[in-house]
Amino acid sequence: MASGGVRRTAVATAALGSLLTVTALSACGGPTGHGADKEARAPSAGEDRSGGTAAPTSVPGVGDRLQRRIPADSRQVVAVYGDGRDSADSTAVLYTKQGSTWHRARGWAAHNGTKGWTTDHHENDKRSPVGVFTLSDAGGVLPDPAPGTGLPYSRSASFAAPHWWAKSYWHDFDYVIAIDYNRVKGTPPNDPTRPEGSAKGGSIWLHMDHGSGTSACVSLPKSAMEYLLRTLDPDLHPVVVMGDRAHLKA
Repeated sequence: MASGGVRRTAVATAALGSLLTVTALSACGGPTGHGADKEARAPSAGEDRSGGTAAPTSVPGVGDRLQRRIPADSRQVVAVYGDGRDSADSTAVLYTKQGSTWHRARGWAAHNGTKGWTTDHHENDKRSPVGVFTLSDAGGVLPDPAPGTGLPYSRSASFAAPHWWAKSYWHDFDYVIAIDYNRVKGTPPNDPTRPEGSAKGGSIWLHMDHGSGTSACVSLPKSAMEYLLRTLDPDLHPVVVMGDRAHLKA
């Protein structure tokens, strides 16, 4: 795999760490936003409910409207298939393009916003945005599991979930991949800049799963995050295509 370029290792000062934690983590999650302390259904790891097949030159389950938004040079797609518009359960599948054909590489059970999906996301609506978004930057509390390759990775304690959250949430941000919704590419995932304004929300990530819905992020098992961090290649222009099945097929 081609090198993803120079690695970034973020060493945050106390003041900066505090700012990033308050801004980014409040947007992405926490017991208040996620409905902590409630037992939620967690689909079995590896379960793939993406269903059916499509033309080999199309990402399965994705209709023309969103298919056209996948960049022509993209050869890696993380497709997130939401169970329903108001459901927090979903399935994530990594597809890679070989020639003109998309091939399924790996799939995992996942979660999305507690209240489901929306085509008009706003801060604190507890819904994940429907759309096609690039994947440019990664980071987290833990060291990069794939040093020297893959997405630029910023390691910092400022990603850590506060310990006044329920214990099951403490490792949510050990690994994070930024979804390029209302953010500046080329910055750490917890950079607080919101180009479209704070009302449109931000800090929407792929991150580690705690067994229930999120504030707006997509959460995956630890093994899935490690696999994606080792596999996603900036030279292949990875994107995420995400939404409930009805919106994805439109």
